[in-house]
Amino acid sequence: MDSLKEIFHRAPVNSSLIVINILVFLIAEITGGTENAMHMLDLGAANPLLIVEQREYYRLFTSMFLHFGMAHLANNMLVLFVIGENLERAAGGIRYLIIYLLGGLGGNLVSCYFSYTQDAMTISAGASGAIFGTMGAMIYVLLVNKGRVENLTIRQIAIMAAFSLYFGYTSHGVDNAAHVGGLLVGFFAAFLFYRRKKRVIGGEL
Repeated sequence: MDSLKEIFHRAPVNSSLIVINILVFLIAEITGGTENAMHMLDLGAANPLLIVEQREYYRLFTSMFLHFGMAHLANNMLVLFVIGENLERAAGGIRYLIIYLLGGLGGNLVSCYFSYTQDAMTISAGASGAIFGTMGAMIYVLLVNKGRVENLTIRQIAIMAAFSLYFGYTSHGVDNAAHVGGLLVGFFAAFLFYRRKKRVIGGEL
């Protein structure tokens, strides 16, 4: 089994994102509880009314690093660990971070729009939009690379994305708009920022 040092060396940006999410979760848990909706709102969870009418746009960003309960955090970090590491190695650290953040912000914007127009004044948080963004980006990367990157195939990611979306639509309290928004934004972000690495063929001079 790989050591934490080896994992961090392979994908420092993805590893840092996981550590940040865990640290924020611990702080939120200690200071008032991650399943206390009002406490999470105080810490920066998303709420359409506050974002649109009070112009607290920062919530579109801060809510990406908050999670409601241990199961919510664990599920998101597990998926991020699997997909994020591969995407970071394929796209590079800076491009990966841009894709991750755009996926999260895009997912939150879509969620905010639908919630506000439907008068669903929810309190939402989680890295799901960003993680679905990495899924969408990975699908694009795999398509460009003829269906395979390292140990991942287009079939595996497509099945994972399909099951994740299905689970969201059949479960209560899941922000499906953020999932779909993140997936689409991640795909188009990869289209803009990902460049396939050229193969170098060695030879004698």
